[in-house]
Amino acid sequence: MDFGLSDEPVALKILIAGGFGVGKTTLVGAISEIRPLRTEEVLSDRGVGVDDTDGVEGKTTTTVAMDFGRITIRDGLVVYLFGTPGQERFWFMWDELSYGALGAVVLADTRRLTDCFPSIDYFEQRGTPFVVAVNCFEGADQYDADDVRIALDLDPEVPVLLCDVRQRASAKSVLVMLVEHALRQLTISR
Repeated sequence: MDFGLSDEPVALKILIAGGFGVGKTTLVGAISEIRPLRTEEVLSDRGVGVDDTDGVEGKTTTTVAMDFGRITIRDGLVVYLFGTPGQERFWFMWDELSYGALGAVVLADTRRLTDCFPSIDYFEQRGTPFVVAVNCFEGADQYDADDVRIALDLDPEVPVLLCDVRQRASAKSVLVMLVEHALRQLTISR
């Protein structure tokens, strides 16, 4: 992929967002070439009544700051991944994390589809290019991308795809789609 740049090093920043328990940490871990930085803590009694664990009752940890991973595409081209915290009480960090981002992946879970609305709203309001990646959990109702687009009331140009973020190839497809979408958006805005 030629970005039309000189030989100067290029770093792309991508955010991974979505609701609590949707797979953000898993996606970063599946694709990162380095051991990811994780800021996960064990769920405690303090989260009772604050954190909605319906549909993800087996989840025992939560990201309290961010996840961080890195992918080297070639010499001089690196992608940095920043997984955002999913719970509302940690959203104050999103502005700092999103500064300078090329775009974002909004992960969705069909068992808790409404949990991705805050992420979608955040990126739409800021004009940040994003794609919606439906993480296909075992036991969840399976929908096609068009059904999800309709349910989320997404603009037609926002890509929606189905994925399994545990699989490196699937996570890679999500990131490639985001970069292609972001580059199209940049070309249109020029």
